Amino acid sequence: MEKMRLLGIAAAVLIGIVWAVPAVLAGDAAARRVVSLSPIVTETVYLLGAQDRLVANTSYCNVPPAAAEKEKIGSVTQINVEKIISLSPDLVITSALTREKQIRILKKQGVRVMEIKNPRTFDQMCDITRKIGGALGRSGTADTVTRDARARVAEIQGRVAGRHPRRVFVQIGLKPLHTVNKDLFIHEFIALSNGINVAADQPSGVYSREQVIRENPDVILVATMGTSRKAAALERDRWMGFSSLKAGAANEIHVLDPELICSPTPVSFAQGLARVAVLIHPGAFPEDAEAGHGG
Repeated sequence: MEKMRLLGIAAAVLIGIVWAVPAVLAGDAAARRVVSLSPIVTETVYLLGAQDRLVANTSYCNVPPAAAEKEKIGSVTQINVEKIISLSPDLVITSALTREKQIRILKKQGVRVMEIKNPRTFDQMCDITRKIGGALGRSGTADTVTRDARARVAEIQGRVAGRHPRRVFVQIGLKPLHTVNKDLFIHEFIALSNGINVAADQPSGVYSREQVIRENPDVILVATMGTSRKAAALERDRWMGFSSLKAGAANEIHVLDPELICSPTPVSFAQGLARVAVLIHPGAFPEDAEAGHGG
């Protein structure tokens, strides 16, 4: 189930969908019966303490574990519109992978729809959380969640400020080798950690080992979505075999849990940033660096 969820998130991330969240119309009542079509949305609903209003979600929604017990209406790409309508929701929150035809059908049936696309920045994650919070009557909770996350991010930035920026390569896909450019939120883990993403200006995420070797980054992070931890560890070993890579010589090739950096909620982003910042600038976090180094 966890692999399925990561595959759903990976699909949205790898195609680089533009972020957009239409505002909830003024005067709309707080939703009481919500259907989520995205793991990110489901996680946000629980984050806001509104899980009692969630009547159904997708087969990919299993974080937190209680989300797996909710009624299922299909996957993130294949939803059962008839079943959704039969549940009489007063709000359906879609994902970047929800088909436009299905959205139109729901709207024609009088179902209120909020369309959520993949966030590209931490600020957009916070905006999404506040918008969902507003729709669920949880604006106060959303403000608290985003304020605390912003404070944590600012604290981490303060720790790495003034340090010499280090050049970083992040791998999120195996076949083909895939990285992140500046259009994806994962890029912000590097930027806010006072690092330089060597692939920031690439037109897409498709990359090559030859390019990585040529760029010769200080740090390589491997967080391959939709694969096992063992596969990621083997990929690390493969990178370590390139003797010309200074990241390998300095034991600066690390395996990251993709769940930590691929789930774009403000809380998970702050947690992921804390982990990435330690790996990029271990000297700024002496209390954490030894435990996280070289893994």
